[in-house]
Amino acid sequence: MIIKTKTSVSQKLLLYKVCIAFLLVGCFAACNGGNKDSKGKADSVNKFYDSLNNKKGERGDREVSGPDAKFAVEAADGGLAEVELAELALQKSANRDVKAFASMMIKDHSKANEELKAIAKAKRVALPSSLGTEEQGIKTQLAGKTQSQFDEAYVEAMVKDHEKDIKVFQDARKLVHYPEMSGFIDKTLPVLKMHYEAILKLQGDLK
Repeated sequence: MIIKTKTSVSQKLLLYKVCIAFLLVGCFAACNGGNKDSKGKADSVNKFYDSLNNKKGERGDREVSGPDAKFAVEAADGGLAEVELAELALQKSANRDVKAFASMMIKDHSKANEELKAIAKAKRVALPSSLGTEEQGIKTQLAGKTQSQFDEAYVEAMVKDHEKDIKVFQDARKLVHYPEMSGFIDKTLPVLKMHYEAILKLQGDLK
């Protein structure tokens, strides 16, 4: 004998919530899957939570601004690269001016990196924990240079990197929403421009 029971509204609602939870977990896992580097994984996590915020009634447990998160990941990746490449320069270069510039990079960018981490933590924005593929490739190339080749290659990389970073900061200033992120950009951008002027001078002196 088969006994049929009616499913209550509360049971149906519970079942619906369980299904939604499994779907969200699956989406989250997919976002973080594959062969993405640390930068790509951070982007995926932030996009996942940003997509929740943009769904009606599905805000999730985090509030993430897409433009702020995208900039934060890019800036953090660049900041990590500046520090690690500078540390490499201190090891490989014999040029006093190159070493002085590298020391300035470590000091200024380590400070900026910590400030950005504090903002990201408060806003629950994921940041990369290691260099992205592109930046790691540059580091590997520089590490393979001889001492006589290194200075010119490092300086050239710093010129290009600061040109890129300045544009990223300037573009992001028009898009970010968090007052803390706007403040960080306004505080850091002049430092980047000062670095750029210094590295251009150093490039001229090496020729």
